[in-house]
Amino acid sequence: SACLFLGINNSTAAQPVVGVERTVFYRERAAGMYSAIPYALAQVAIEIPYVFIQTAIYLIIVYSTIAYEWSPDKFFWFFFFMYSTFLYFTFHGMMVMSLMRNYQLAAVVSFAFFGFWNFFSGFFIPRPKIPIWWRWYYYANSVAWTLNGLITSQLGDKGTVMDVPGKGQQIVRDYIKHRFGFHKDRLGEVAAVHILFVLVLALTFAFSIRYFNFQKR
Repeated sequence: SACLFLGINNSTAAQPVVGVERTVFYRERAAGMYSAIPYALAQVAIEIPYVFIQTAIYLIIVYSTIAYEWSPDKFFWFFFFMYSTFLYFTFHGMMVMSLMRNYQLAAVVSFAFFGFWNFFSGFFIPRPKIPIWWRWYYYANSVAWTLNGLITSQLGDKGTVMDVPGKGQQIVRDYIKHRFGFHKDRLGEVAAVHILFVLVLALTFAFSIRYFNFQKR
């Protein structure tokens, strides 16, 4: 829930900024100052260090508070997945704003996506229990992959025995595998999907700025 809340905050905070700067861009492009793709890629690039700092601050507070294991690989994976999550939420907000005429419409469309992302994230309804005709949306849901990465990287190798109501005692890693369908050996694939989401959203934003002009009547 924390990654979803902060991600939504990133997305909605980026949209009015993109909307205002797009108006300025129209004027400067007409004056021959610069073209669309370099402008859009510059907007993407400037978000990278800001999100990096945000992730570092979040990590310092949250990682020790939850008392996760202080091992280099688990620390790296947690940082990587949270950094990717904040990035793709930010780029999602920028992308939606570039596709819409104004900020109000972009906000409505974004929150429609957020509702579906939350519902099909695999937390409320685990992937094995999602009807097969809806499972495609789970795989297309970036939040579902984030949940997979965070849980698997931190708990996917735990051999601790726990009590599961109605099912007796189970080992943590086996519970994660059977309940959510997460596998420790697929962590690399999950990381690759995160990178793919970030690239697709950033490039969609860039090409939307290039080809959509909302000054036309």
